[in-house]
Amino acid sequence: MALDRIDIAILDTLQKDGRMPNAALAEKVGLSQSACSRRLDNLERSGTIRGYHAQLSNAALGHQTTVIVHISLSGQFEKTLSDFEAAIKRCPNVLSCYLMSGEYDYILRIAAKDLADYERIHKEWLSAMPHVTKINSSFALREIIDRTALGLKPDLA
Repeated sequence: MALDRIDIAILDTLQKDGRMPNAALAEKVGLSQSACSRRLDNLERSGTIRGYHAQLSNAALGHQTTVIVHISLSGQFEKTLSDFEAAIKRCPNVLSCYLMSGEYDYILRIAAKDLADYERIHKEWLSAMPHVTKINSSFALREIIDRTALGLKPDLA
């Protein structure tokens, strides 16, 4: 889907306030409410907008530790990858998982309460994953940036 400057303005505005009512959004981007609603529906249907959510604080919910985990598998066969991916999706502490090129097959971002909780996650989940041959864990000392908004420029397009 090709995005024009109005679509970009809608996306940029919603990244800052996903709960903005349609009337306020329409006014902000210079459209009628019905035209804004149609564009929003198109952005959702096309998958450009994947959903709406509240950004929660892991620390406020008791998950003080962020762990970056590099995973190596026994191979990169389709079944090996799909088995691992199906299993990792079930682990509730995995915040993100990426299939990678390079030395490791996957990189995970995990939320844990503390080191003991991560040890439990490692033992019960990560080392039990199918086809895993190597797990390398690094502990984040401090969060610098955790963006949910992409830097869009409404004057483009």
